[in-house]
Amino acid sequence: MTIAFTFPGQGSQTVGMGKALADTYPEARAVFEEVDEALGQKLSDVMWSGPEDGLTLTANAQPALMAVSLATMRVLEARGLDLKASVAYVAGHSLGEYSALAAAGSLDVATAARLLRVRGEAMQTAVPVGQGAMAALLGLDFDAAVEIARDAAQGEVCQAANDNAPGQVVVSGHLAAVERAVEIAKAKGARRAVMLPVSAPFHCALMAPAAEAMEQALANAEIGTPAVPLVANVLAAPVSDPADIRVRLVEQVTGTVRWRESIGWLADNGVDTFVEIGTGKVLTGMVKRISRESTGIAVNGPDDIDTLMAKISG
Repeated sequence: MTIAFTFPGQGSQTVGMGKALADTYPEARAVFEEVDEALGQKLSDVMWSGPEDGLTLTANAQPALMAVSLATMRVLEARGLDLKASVAYVAGHSLGEYSALAAAGSLDVATAARLLRVRGEAMQTAVPVGQGAMAALLGLDFDAAVEIARDAAQGEVCQAANDNAPGQVVVSGHLAAVERAVEIAKAKGARRAVMLPVSAPFHCALMAPAAEAMEQALANAEIGTPAVPLVANVLAAPVSDPADIRVRLVEQVTGTVRWRESIGWLADNGVDTFVEIGTGKVLTGMVKRISRESTGIAVNGPDDIDTLMAKISG
């Protein structure tokens, strides 16, 4: 069994996430307290009590999802997990790259939380509300989606933002251009083409101001060599050098999340078990579509932790 740990991105958040971990394990509770202190905010209250629209704010959702993933990691480590001995690679979907790096010891939890707060705020303010949009194109391959985005742009921005799984591509850009992409996709036989309820057009050129903000923030952040390589979103290949990691984290703000290729690379390089650490099962579902022969496991709470540790030690 060769394992990769994966870490979810925005959209996986739900009110109450991480509460059972905090109530059960002091190691988990300590992570949430550390994140609250780093941000100068009781983010844990928003996570566990809502309101939902407060949690879904990009500036809150990003550090909150990381906090749940790292709380899960701390509990696994307390139960005997040695990441370097048990796991071959880490990978994270968009903001999940920060969770992956913190899990691998490249970032400390407080630094990851502060970087994600900057990232969330910068991504939210990069484009005035109502000017950008994202849409899911289902049932078309990535190359077809790229061509549709190009045809829809018409002088505006429209790009393939997320290559999530076979037949599941998200496009991002100016509102009118993304609306055109939806209509073109329908005309070209997409199974579904729908606008997404997001607050900003992530992972496209319109995020350039956010990329600049992250370049400044990351320049001052302490980044170490991860215990195991990170398979980077923008490369769909592993990186370990801290200077390279900085570059890739900046690039991913405007670049395509190459998740389908990343999971494919991992499967081609011996990984047969993908463990999603944090909340939800979005990435586990994608793994099943990308690499049918692989095993996907979601670790969402205390019961899942016991199951995973038995599997690893067995």
